[in-house]
Amino acid sequence: MSVEPSEYVRRLPIGERIPFPSEGIPFWEVFPYEGDLRIKVLEEPTLPEPPRHGEAGAEECGACSSPDSEFLWTDEHWRLSSDEEPGALPATVLLQPRGHYDLHELPPERAAELGAMLQRVERAIRSLEGVARVHVNKWGDGGAHLHMFLMARPEGMMQMRGTCLPLWDDVLPKVPKEVWLDTNRRIAAAMAAAGGVAHV
Repeated sequence: MSVEPSEYVRRLPIGERIPFPSEGIPFWEVFPYEGDLRIKVLEEPTLPEPPRHGEAGAEECGACSSPDSEFLWTDEHWRLSSDEEPGALPATVLLQPRGHYDLHELPPERAAELGAMLQRVERAIRSLEGVARVHVNKWGDGGAHLHMFLMARPEGMMQMRGTCLPLWDDVLPKVPKEVWLDTNRRIAAAMAAAGGVAHV
């Protein structure tokens, strides 16, 4: 890991107030907030970066040590989970490889399966009533074990299109718990219909 800032970071206006670009995301119709907003001042870089959860290996990874019973669905190589507590979107799930890999470390056979698995999970989510689109996101700053977020955009809610969907998940009312649990059961059943085991 680097201990000196990269050329890119050295060019950033660290410590300065940054103005909003006139056509930036806060001016998009899908941005969920309004009113007086300011861009945070950039802080000095932290180098070397602190290790992510599970960076030291599978023996220290919460995803690896979780039993299959804590997942919605599993097969020999993949596992699908969701938060136990409801979110605000119709569905949000995480697809993870069973093995302790990040995206750039996936063995060729798992990498070859990833596209098909994402399609399969999207079809399971789209089988729910009232889902127009499924957004796929991979951030990876919190954990070293690959986890792909798949988030359902409700049909007709054009204001929730695009990159701001996770922000809407923060501010909308949470789905009733019984509906959330039933949704997770439906997704697990749809996945198991093509193989693997539903655990809910």
